Amino acid sequence: MDKKYIIGAVIAVVAVIVVAAIALGGGSTSHAEDELVTCVAAHGEEPEYGFDPMHGWGYHDSGTEPLIQSTILKRDKDNNFVNDLATDYSVSDDYKTYTVNIRDDVKFTDDTQLTAKDVAFSYNTAKEFGEGADLSSMVEAKATSDTQVVFTLNKSDSTFVNKLTDVGIVPEANYNNESYGQNPIGSGPYKLAQWDKGQQFILERNDNYYGAKPYFKKITNLFLDSDAAFAAVKNGQVDIAEVPVSYSNESVEGYHLEYFDSIDVRGISLPTQLDTGAKIGEDQNNYGNNVTGDPAVREALNIGINRQALIDGALNGMGNVSYTGVAGQLPWAFDSTFKDGQVDEAKTILENAGWKDTNGDGIREKDGVKASFPVYYSASATERQAIAVSVAEQAKQLGIEITPEGKSWDDIDPVRNQVGVVWGFGSADPYEIQHQYDSRVAGEGYDNPEVLNDTLVDTYIDAAMTQDLNSSYSSWSEAAKQAASNYPFLWIGTVDYTYFVSDSLDISNGTHLIYPHGGDIWGNIYDWKRVNATAS
Repeated sequence: MDKKYIIGAVIAVVAVIVVAAIALGGGSTSHAEDELVTCVAAHGEEPEYGFDPMHGWGYHDSGTEPLIQSTILKRDKDNNFVNDLATDYSVSDDYKTYTVNIRDDVKFTDDTQLTAKDVAFSYNTAKEFGEGADLSSMVEAKATSDTQVVFTLNKSDSTFVNKLTDVGIVPEANYNNESYGQNPIGSGPYKLAQWDKGQQFILERNDNYYGAKPYFKKITNLFLDSDAAFAAVKNGQVDIAEVPVSYSNESVEGYHLEYFDSIDVRGISLPTQLDTGAKIGEDQNNYGNNVTGDPAVREALNIGINRQALIDGALNGMGNVSYTGVAGQLPWAFDSTFKDGQVDEAKTILENAGWKDTNGDGIREKDGVKASFPVYYSASATERQAIAVSVAEQAKQLGIEITPEGKSWDDIDPVRNQVGVVWGFGSADPYEIQHQYDSRVAGEGYDNPEVLNDTLVDTYIDAAMTQDLNSSYSSWSEAAKQAASNYPFLWIGTVDYTYFVSDSLDISNGTHLIYPHGGDIWGNIYDWKRVNATAS
């Protein structure tokens, strides 16, 4: 789900100065072979609260590599769970109790021992703050010994094992909510050496790390906007830079482009209810839309829009079509029941539902309501703008007027349940289906923004939660399939992640992890090295 981070034009300007300062003139990097200069945004942009997992650092829709902290579990390249701090874990038959045993040889970077008390403290604090992983089903985490922690849940939840990848562990004795993010103490492969706010952060390898040590002893990551990042590439000032797909046709001597498929899907929420003036959720937002509240409009858009043409144009072909919002790499993926690009069929659906263009202006009307509504997108997300504009252009063929509007999230939040919004989703945790469609969480935060109310979806979700995780995937699939029959979203497709990588850098393509929403370029940092480099 989307998170809000601070970055602005002033930051980008300052960052350009920084990148110029770290490089020698003429376009070659000045750092040592075992030092890395990057410009990537694997956890979003610069974190508002610093490098603090209690405020969401290291979490972006499914656990990503926090670098500075350890987690209980990690994922491998095949998306299987592997131990990090854990030595083993067990789950009760009712999926309400998770017992985890952890290593006894891990120390924080202040040389204090990491124990199960720190794990319990981290999870209980993360639940209290509510800014990262969804721990709503957790009652408490409790250390029963120095090496064992027990998680007690308030309901059966076979997906909770996914949450064991989501929270970086902080030291209970030295944690301070106000200062930890600026001076984090962790037990991960790196430690924070310097943070120049608005410019860069510098990590140094933690040589006391208990796991496989990365080749790179130092990482400097720059906070640059896309134009400045590409300029840094052209000047040879970074080893790797993340760029929007709009740069995918560019070439720079000494670099090559790397593209990574992701499970990060883009879609436009279509409010499923009519606007009656009612309010919903803790924020008491108004909800409903008198255009998209008609299922015929939602269906017509879904079958009338040509997704492949949209991806080829708006995303430079850097993505894969999605009709369902579930990426094909996930075990609960399912096939769509319809084909898109069917303009004539879409028009017929609208006509039969009473949407007609009676005055010849190209926009249909029904009962005095014009088939016109806005679609908001984050103004800082160029690919979302391209999607909104392209959908609006195609919708004209159907007689539907869509007005794309770039906004801040502060502007989008109050109306997110009343207008179309371009969203990004993509988690390796099937519980995301609950966030997207469960009627019992409709309008709560960013959950179920379209306010879908389908009790059969809820029933499938409840069934999935009580099943073994691998066995539950078919139930999660049925839940998503039932939700899709209501056309609550206009799903577009997954987006590729695009990087310019120095020819001197090997980022080990064969061991990259699955890319969730927000990406996780650091997930296999342990395998990165210089081309032809030896271990150090």
